[in-house]
Amino acid sequence: MAATVDATVLVIGGGPAGLAAAIAARQKGFPAIVADGSAPPIDKPCGEGLMPETLAALRDLGVSAGDLGGYPLGGIRFVQRHEQVAAAFPKGKGIGIRRTTLHEVLVKRARDCGVQFLWNTPVSGILQGGVQTSRGLVHAKWIVGADGSGSRVRRWSGLEANRTRRFRYATRRHYAVTPWSDFVEIYWGQRCQAYLTPISSQEVCIVLMAATAQDRNFDVALQNWPELRERLAGAELRSRERGAVSFMHRLCHVANGNVALLGDSSGGVDAITGEGLRLCFRQALALADAMEAGDLQLYERAHKKLALRPTRMGQLILMIAGNDMLRERAIRSVAAQPELFGKLLAIHVGHSTPGEVVSAGLLLGWRFLAT
Repeated sequence: MAATVDATVLVIGGGPAGLAAAIAARQKGFPAIVADGSAPPIDKPCGEGLMPETLAALRDLGVSAGDLGGYPLGGIRFVQRHEQVAAAFPKGKGIGIRRTTLHEVLVKRARDCGVQFLWNTPVSGILQGGVQTSRGLVHAKWIVGADGSGSRVRRWSGLEANRTRRFRYATRRHYAVTPWSDFVEIYWGQRCQAYLTPISSQEVCIVLMAATAQDRNFDVALQNWPELRERLAGAELRSRERGAVSFMHRLCHVANGNVALLGDSSGGVDAITGEGLRLCFRQALALADAMEAGDLQLYERAHKKLALRPTRMGQLILMIAGNDMLRERAIRSVAAQPELFGKLLAIHVGHSTPGEVVSAGLLLGWRFLAT
């Protein structure tokens, strides 16, 4: 590589969010470069489930379900002690897929689009008109920060101020076991939740989430769910256990000058919502539209609109996660009327009208009082 390189769009961060930003930029005809201090495949401890709306966003980026493979997902099931309730996704199926496999698919799509890569190339700062990397200066009209929740780009660009910030601890395992359902299952226990996703015909991914690092211990947490513990008994671990911190935070602004933030660097919702990837893919498409129009304020407005529903749902989920009595009553309420859970799932994934939202809220309130 030469000491100085020119690009219209430089993306800092080569995870799914950064790759999506580069792909969306190339779809608008902009020359794009992705710089990252590591190299593919890039992993991250997550639930590894893509909801139907996430797959729709991927299609807009030129990635089809057939490109992904994985395991088809039919819906979501809540499990608590002796009660459970499930609902199918209102439109289409999702996919369970290893995060590293998803990353490889996105790298291929970006390469096919003409994106250039600077792997193993740390970025050390933003300068006038460009970015300083370990290989030299890269001039860019637009700079995109997609470098995660601990974003340095956010700090360099003066966008660090938070409106809200909350985090939980998570750890992930893969078990060699035949899935017993095509549903994503969320197991609710005292001080922790387990988020189970089938990712192949012989493997499941489980993410354990808790408010404290001590409560995310698998051996202790599985005591909450004897049936799940029995299903996993003797199953081979297919990966080393990996921990992470799930942030739920919002920023005052996600753009400043010619710099825009995307994905976890621009804010995030709790991982249990399953909305992280859909958000970053939709943000990438909105950012490309704003760059084409030459106005990042368009991206600011689109970003706030995209985050509104997932943020509210995340707040609701965290509220019931932190209150055992409230959660037990809520799950008993929807278990007594499963069609209500289907309506709530439709709200969660964005397939509901304002009238249906109000109707479901009133019905849930009535069931809650009656329980």
